[in-house]
Amino acid sequence: METLEFVIYPDGRVKELVTGIVGRSCAEVTAAVEAQLGQVLSQEKTSEFYAQGNQLTTEQTDSQANYSSW
Repeated sequence: METLEFVIYPDGRVKELVTGIVGRSCAEVTAAVEAQLGQVLSQEKTSEFYAQGNQLTTEQTDSQANYSSW
């Protein structure tokens, strides 16, 4: 489940916490919100940012498909 959580401090700073979004697509999801909030002072990437999505490839070459004839 994708969630965006915002913590608004008394001095006007806003902390944005994003969970459930894997990879670089997090930046695409939050770009519009960050543009409206103002200047981004810092960013901390979580392990989800560096995680690979569930993209499985099932390529098999002819040399891998050889079977024994016995």
